[in-house]
Amino acid sequence: MRPFFTVDQYLAIERASQERHEYLDGVIYAMAGESPQHGIISVNITGLLHTQLKGTPCFALTKDSKVRSGPETAKRNVSRGMFSYPDIVVVCGEPTFHDDKRDVILNPRVIVEALSPSTEEFDRGEKCERYQTWNPTLTDYVIVSQSQPLIETFTRQDDDRWLLKRYAGLSAVVPLTSIKCELPLTDVYDRITFPSER
Repeated sequence: MRPFFTVDQYLAIERASQERHEYLDGVIYAMAGESPQHGIISVNITGLLHTQLKGTPCFALTKDSKVRSGPETAKRNVSRGMFSYPDIVVVCGEPTFHDDKRDVILNPRVIVEALSPSTEEFDRGEKCERYQTWNPTLTDYVIVSQSQPLIETFTRQDDDRWLLKRYAGLSAVVPLTSIKCELPLTDVYDRITFPSER
């Protein structure tokens, strides 16, 4: 049985820790280290976004930025919600924060997760649902495969429904219309060798 923590307890522990941990409804989960492929893909996407976002009100943050996906409350001892470290977060305009420590983002526009075998089910399921439900500023949730050239995007529609699209193959290009960016898969997967190519 895992110990149970409030949001305030989690944040106090996390801010003093050398390691990164995510939080889900009272439970703290240690984050696994990333594979070389995961790191390369994340850096490639960060580079693409950084270049395209120059001169705009939007900017990209990398995996050490926490995002809160849960209800806002002034009560103490609350244990509802999710605090996560997306691989990449795009914020447009002034960032808003959970508290005066300014280390938990509340207004993500785009979130990118590079899938890992150990986290894929959570990233596609519970995490996806929490991002979409509790982040009203979020327009795009992007999940990137490590094992094949495949990117899936969930894009918020005008009626608040989410549209899923798949982009497969190195010739595909992912449009991120809300931030006026594109992710060509040939650039996202630069220096990546897939299992079938070995």
